[in-house]
Amino acid sequence: MIHAVLFDLDGTLFDRASVVQTFISRQHERLNLQCDRDAYLERFLALDKNGTVWKDKVYTQLVEEFSLPFSMNALLADYIIHFPEYVVPFPHLEQLLSNLKAQGQKLAIVSNGIGQFQLSVIHALGMEQYFDAILISDWEKLRKPDARLFQRACDKLGVSVEESLFVGDNPEVDIDGAKGAGMLTAWKKSGDQQVNADYVVDDLLDIETIIQTTLQQNS
Repeated sequence: MIHAVLFDLDGTLFDRASVVQTFISRQHERLNLQCDRDAYLERFLALDKNGTVWKDKVYTQLVEEFSLPFSMNALLADYIIHFPEYVVPFPHLEQLLSNLKAQGQKLAIVSNGIGQFQLSVIHALGMEQYFDAILISDWEKLRKPDARLFQRACDKLGVSVEESLFVGDNPEVDIDGAKGAGMLTAWKKSGDQQVNADYVVDDLLDIETIIQTTLQQNS
């Protein structure tokens, strides 16, 4: 039986790929960058590596490659300030969280990233009140897929890993990491690759069906 649902953040609770494209287009316009916008976006996406590389390194490279009249720190500050403005939750997220809380589920976010920045993104989603625990790798000094981070999250919720479901979009970091810790896993579908998850989620509301399925299996 599932007593807790733990979520990744980027790509799981909101469409990070779309947000990045919107943000970069707006940054290019806002700062009047004198370079080709599409080329700038393409290089940002390549250097960003799906959010796994912090933006100091990304912008250092972009400044050099495009001979930008801004320092890395100026571009990074712009990113930190403005990126959360474009964050929009996936459809049905609030409905799901509200329903899960009403059912007595414990909820948590477990995210890799820089602490204060990830927290600002969570604030931007406007749903922080639903979560019983938020663990960010920068503050926890552990990164997914380290099983200890998943275990720590369950400990904070007061549940065992065996009665917890982890929902994430990254096959290795989220799914393999959570399975390695002994959790059930649900992959928030983000492509057509084969993923070693217990369940596949197209719509976040599918998570309720998963919970009902496990309940029936244990009754």
